[in-house]
Amino acid sequence: MNRQELIEQIKSKKSFLCVGLDTDLKKVPQHLLSEEDPIFAFNKAIIDATAPYCVSYKPNLAFYEAFGVKGMISFEKTIKYLQENYPDHFIIADAKRGDIGNTSSMYARTFFEEYGIDSITVAPYMGEDSVSPFLTYENKWVILLALTSNKGSHDFQLTEDNNGERLFEKVLRKSQQWGNENNMMYVVGATQGKMFEDIRKIAPNHFLLVPGVGAQGGSLQEVCKYGMTKDCGLLVNSSRAIIYASSGEDFAKVAAQKAKELQEEMAIELERT
Repeated sequence: MNRQELIEQIKSKKSFLCVGLDTDLKKVPQHLLSEEDPIFAFNKAIIDATAPYCVSYKPNLAFYEAFGVKGMISFEKTIKYLQENYPDHFIIADAKRGDIGNTSSMYARTFFEEYGIDSITVAPYMGEDSVSPFLTYENKWVILLALTSNKGSHDFQLTEDNNGERLFEKVLRKSQQWGNENNMMYVVGATQGKMFEDIRKIAPNHFLLVPGVGAQGGSLQEVCKYGMTKDCGLLVNSSRAIIYASSGEDFAKVAAQKAKELQEEMAIELERT
């Protein structure tokens, strides 16, 4: 999916919602555990219920790799189900890969060729040669970690050099020499609030993947106030607040309602741009 196609989806659905598929068997409704593949059964129900209200899905690889081969089969089935039934949805592999060049090349091959996924989250710590292999694929995206919402983000990301430049700012500036607004996005946590202003000074047009709205306490309105562009420029992720809103047999229905509520808030924000 290229940039213009993504923008058109956002405009037509009046939504920039990304639903995180962080599927934990300890949290899924108990009645699904008797299914042959409870992870896929849960994902399928969530996808079918929330698809009208979102433009993207983000399975987190850790929740699938934790179950070994069976978990990765569930992941593959989920990706194929999305591609076959909801091809207009942008798929993000939340894998946070990033290694020396030949290793990154294999990661890129895995997610872009084997699975055919639209994008992957990448850690930039090892520099250009760890990121550039992902950028060789047409209409595929790197989503680079920039300023995250966890407490530990302050350990490194906000440290300053002798010129007062913070590390996340250096990542934003330097990485724009590798990719551009058509193949690179940045992860920025929703809890960073007014810091979005500083990010937009450096990356005014790039899309931002924004986790942390909902269970982590980030404000959608604040994210939009400081981070939204004329093309929206945001994919706001919500995982737990949607997929685990109910642990009963009505879990999919409740998830749909939560997604719809967020979509309606997003439609209001889009009207303001």
